Amino acid sequence: MLAIRLPEDIERRLTELASKTGRTKTFYAREAILDHLDEIEDKYLALSRLENPGKRWSLEELEQGIDLER
Repeated sequence: MLAIRLPEDIERRLTELASKTGRTKTFYAREAILDHLDEIEDKYLALSRLENPGKRWSLEELEQGIDLER
């Protein structure tokens, strides 16, 4: 279960959309989360790697580890 507080204007827009389409507000909130979760995860992973760099590979090292003929 997830409960979120939204700014009034966003809540109003979501309510209007749900009313116009016959879908629930939950449906649209779920869709928005599913559509953007990968992007948000990638953003925070990139920020984490910038702050805590680990092993880095050169292009040559990567190409040597991949069989490009298959």
